[in-house]
Amino acid sequence: MVKPASASKLPPFTLLDEPLLSFSSSDEKQVDVHPLRGLLNFGPYSKGSFGGYTPTLRIATVGPESAFRRRGDLMVSLRNPHQPSDRTEYVPPYPGFENLFHVKLEAAPRGAHIKWPDSLDQLPGEGDAQFRLFLAMETALRRLDAVRNDFDVVLVHFPDSWSAYTRSKHFDAHDVLKALGAKYNIPSQVINDRVFSFTHAASRSWRLAIALYVKAAGTPWKLAPLKGVPADTAYIGLAYALRGDQRDAHYVTCCSQVFDMDGGGMQFVAFEANDPVADVVEARRNPFLSRDDIRAVLARSLELYQGRNGGTLPRRLVIHKTTAFKQAEIDGAFDALAGVPEIECLEVSPASCWRGVWLIQSRRSNSPTQPSGYPVPRGTVVVSSGSSALVWVAGNAPEVSNKGDYYQGKKSIPKPLQLIRHAGSGPMELSAHEALALTKMDWNNDALYDPGP
Repeated sequence: MVKPASASKLPPFTLLDEPLLSFSSSDEKQVDVHPLRGLLNFGPYSKGSFGGYTPTLRIATVGPESAFRRRGDLMVSLRNPHQPSDRTEYVPPYPGFENLFHVKLEAAPRGAHIKWPDSLDQLPGEGDAQFRLFLAMETALRRLDAVRNDFDVVLVHFPDSWSAYTRSKHFDAHDVLKALGAKYNIPSQVINDRVFSFTHAASRSWRLAIALYVKAAGTPWKLAPLKGVPADTAYIGLAYALRGDQRDAHYVTCCSQVFDMDGGGMQFVAFEANDPVADVVEARRNPFLSRDDIRAVLARSLELYQGRNGGTLPRRLVIHKTTAFKQAEIDGAFDALAGVPEIECLEVSPASCWRGVWLIQSRRSNSPTQPSGYPVPRGTVVVSSGSSALVWVAGNAPEVSNKGDYYQGKKSIPKPLQLIRHAGSGPMELSAHEALALTKMDWNNDALYDPGP
């Protein structure tokens, strides 16, 4: 039996305002919805303090000897201004690194530049190519550690000819480098050959300049206060993965990211679960932790937050997870966060089957509406119940365009995120607005937003 059309209608939708970004800790007027435009007009959020301890941002380099000069030319290009040649409705002119961040960009002294052989086979050591690459990375960072006062960030170049060895099923050179960087407290920026051949100099410069500034401990922007969000709110994002071969995995690795309410102050927790996973089939579909394990990882996350905030607890804590919360996880969260007055457990799932089409008024009298040439607006929210909602974080964002409409990526019909609250209370529109705002807090690129918070 076919149901009447009215039975399939969704509830009314809400349009959220595009979240504002703040570019000053002292001037509330220095805000913009556009990250690059805000940087161009106001400078970075940490401009008042960064130059005091890092008057010059010094770049060390590691990579094949034959590309040493190309790496130097790349850094020189970041000092110069460039006009946009792609995404011209979104990307503003790049003014040069010093004009943008109010600090100079320079090459580190000679001792902070390490040249590898051009072939992996020529790397010293025994074993296969990946093991020798690991040894080369560790040796490079150990040498750089000896001259740590001479540089701020290291640029590491993995050429495309090494790609068969830099990433495989059981080895990822990027991740290994980040782990070694954590060991030696050395921030790194990885590049490949594409950065040299990329023809859009302004976009390349925006992306790389922001990444280097952030990895030198600068803050380009933060979230401006969101209306309705209680003071002293904090966020924790959880990500799980089965360790080893998923066919016989027994433990879960959990990563936790802790944010302040302005999206800054991110701190990272890596946690190896102790309790075995009883149902490996279920864990592959929906990784989860036991009550004791999630209590441990959230207690550690809360400890980091308190250490950054003078020992105080957040008044409200929102936990984001891309899969459903098990009851044991909810119980463990409330165990660990007993001193926090308000706790929300929010599933943020990109696996939604919903799509939306934006209808506009037709100029023809016999056709009252017609599909727009652009997707639904970014920030469209459909609340389906008191504990679930759909929110379009990808969509039309005309506020950031100098030509009117703007759809990031310009491909396909965007699907919404599905928000399901497993614990806590409050309007779902507020939860949606927070998720929307946190999509703007990726400092590793120049985009308006990420696919998820």
